[in-house]
Amino acid sequence: MTDHLISLVLRTVLMYFSAFAVMRIMGKREIGELSIFDLVISVMIAEIAVFAIEDMQRPLYDGFVPMLTLLFIQIAIAMISLRSRRIRFLFDGKPSVIIEDGRINRQEMKRQRYNLDDLLMHLRANNIDNVADVEFAVLETSGQLSVMPKNLREFGSDSDCQRNKDSEAWEDKKRNPVLPKIRYEEIPLSLIMDGKVQSENLDKIGKTRFWLKNQIQARGVKDFKEVFFCSINHQGKLYINLLNKY
Repeated sequence: MTDHLISLVLRTVLMYFSAFAVMRIMGKREIGELSIFDLVISVMIAEIAVFAIEDMQRPLYDGFVPMLTLLFIQIAIAMISLRSRRIRFLFDGKPSVIIEDGRINRQEMKRQRYNLDDLLMHLRANNIDNVADVEFAVLETSGQLSVMPKNLREFGSDSDCQRNKDSEAWEDKKRNPVLPKIRYEEIPLSLIMDGKVQSENLDKIGKTRFWLKNQIQARGVKDFKEVFFCSINHQGKLYINLLNKY
């Protein structure tokens, strides 16, 4: 019993350091930034390590050989991807533009199986409360949503400021910076999602379906089913994205 326990501890320690070494050799990308290919390799390495620990009758090289094989595959494909953009897209995929100039790309969301609740959650995580305030939102290959608010264009990039820092316009901008607008008096409420009216949110603002129908008809929309997403902000301004826009 004691020998079995000591053997199990030694195998566990050995497989731990082996898996740790393989993961370090693979690179220093964060877990949230792993591509699907990297994630599959990582999961397989972890599973192989577990199998080698659980089956005491199995020789250790039955675990080492598959792990080293996966490491070789990962490094080989990574090196090829550095030289070929096509191969990189094949294994990692392409980023997807979900929002462009305040317009939701419904077809791309459908293709990526990305729903409105996910989108709104990630926008809130990026301190964006209104879809209309988004210049671009890109779903990265890691599954993260990169968001560029429209008001960033008012400031310009650091490189733009650096190039123009000797100009009179830049000095004026530095003396009188453009302050970002305040947008958090109240989070916008979703009134229509996927063509369906959110009645509970209409109740919160004291409005009816009849009022909402009049509002969208005044903007040339005949029926709720034509609307992919509609929200209202604290100023009473409606944002409408139609199903047939993309």
